[in-house]
Amino acid sequence: MTQTEDSAAVTDHARRRPGPAARAPRIHRAWFVAAVTFVTIVGAAAFRSLPGLLIDPLHQEFGWSRGTIGAAVSVNLALYGLTAPFAAALMDRFGIRKVVAVALTVTAVGAGSTVWMTSAWQLMLSWGLLVGLGSGSMALAFAATVTDRWFTTRRGLVTGILTAASASGQLIFLPLLSWIVETHDWRPAAVTVALAALAVVPFVWLLLRDHPADLGHKPYGATAFVPRPEPARGAARRAVTVLFAAARTGTFWLLAGTFAICGASTNGLVQTHFVPAAHDHGMPVTAAASLLAVIGVFDVVGTIASGWFTDRFEPRRLLAVYYALRGISLLFLPMLLAPSVHPPMLFFIVFYGLDWVATVPPTVALCREQYGDDSAIVFGWVLASHQVGAALVAFLGGVARDAFGSYDMVWYASGALCAAAALMALVIRRRPATGPVLA
Repeated sequence: MTQTEDSAAVTDHARRRPGPAARAPRIHRAWFVAAVTFVTIVGAAAFRSLPGLLIDPLHQEFGWSRGTIGAAVSVNLALYGLTAPFAAALMDRFGIRKVVAVALTVTAVGAGSTVWMTSAWQLMLSWGLLVGLGSGSMALAFAATVTDRWFTTRRGLVTGILTAASASGQLIFLPLLSWIVETHDWRPAAVTVALAALAVVPFVWLLLRDHPADLGHKPYGATAFVPRPEPARGAARRAVTVLFAAARTGTFWLLAGTFAICGASTNGLVQTHFVPAAHDHGMPVTAAASLLAVIGVFDVVGTIASGWFTDRFEPRRLLAVYYALRGISLLFLPMLLAPSVHPPMLFFIVFYGLDWVATVPPTVALCREQYGDDSAIVFGWVLASHQVGAALVAFLGGVARDAFGSYDMVWYASGALCAAAALMALVIRRRPATGPVLA
């Protein structure tokens, strides 16, 4: 065999050989997995858009206090966070695809069952427990797991894009759901949410893949093939073990504290109470919901930009700037609420929207820097603090509205908390390059 023929034979063998030596496609499969994840989070965002629209209709139909309804929302928000670290561990054990498909189904059952409820405890069970557990399994820890497995470079950008998916879903579903609630009833809106969750299940099952090694690919940007790790048994035990190890570090408590304030000032406050607060000032529900959807438009821009910034700038400083700007905007909001939409309100919507979840990419980056391979689970626990903060304000915001007749005190308190979060972000220490990472 000539040297030319021998080279051709070797080339042909390499082209046909499976596994890590397989020729990479022109567009890396990681981007397709990221696209599937994006669409999944968009579809799942339907149930994140509904609670704020239900407060007034449920209060009018059943006579439940806003505090009672807020308590159900707070259970949902708390479980959304507390489920995340266990879901991340379950994804390591059973795979991303199976966990997400089950989570979407549980969410659909919970949302759909609300149409038959007649008592507040049923709202707690369906929307609080079932939707909380299902949505928590598709929380930002899901996005962090996909990013860690499929990407070595561009992680900040991809994290920003996947985080923005929730805002994109809000943009799509909020105007639709508010129109359904206004023109038909809240029950068709709940059914719409259930159907949206179910519609994503086959999409996830057929197109989502758990690891690049399943297809013989390297992670995007990696220089070497990464074999698929063995399934991690004892998911619950691992999640708790990682929590105890992380809790021995001061950085964890600073990240958890800042992210709790993030949740309090976004999901717990604005997402839950903005529409009823604006309605208190005479603004139509559809107009208020549309403003909340516009926040989602600028959230997409702000979060993707934050991911780009996180790849290039110090994440601690980014967090400090984000929290400081958010606090300033919330302090001005009580003066801007009115029966109609004026330019200052639009300025708030744009300004606040750019900052909505811009905190996520630098927070994920800090978890990855500090905790290495366990960063997705650690971020799941940090996200749990985010949702505990959101749950407290979702409940206390309703109680404050019942007690004082307005939300003004809640806006001011949240602005002050954001200032505290900015200071906390600045004191997070960098981990030395040779420092310890959790086992």
